[in-house]
Amino acid sequence: MSLYPMKLVTIVCEAILEERVVELLRQAGAHGHTAFSVRGSGNQGERHADISETGNVQVEIIAKPAVAEALLKRLHSELFSSYAMVAYESDVRVMRPDKF
Repeated sequence: MSLYPMKLVTIVCEAILEERVVELLRQAGAHGHTAFSVRGSGNQGERHADISETGNVQVEIIAKPAVAEALLKRLHSELFSSYAMVAYESDVRVMRPDKF
């Protein structure tokens, strides 16, 4: 069995940003994503997943390092100053690298 290095980018943001974030993913070269409603608390206070208008969404992609870097740069320059959101990158190893 062979495993191939990739990057996992995780974005937690206001639910109203999901479509915009997904569009940035596509423009950066990501081939797909997974998104789901999340809840929690932090600097912006408590966020509940049961109210979609004020809830948060978590969006994850697995991508080649260059795609992950391009995406994070665009998120930082286009959205971070105006919205409550976090993004981070992790090293992962995948089977079937052609999917990403």
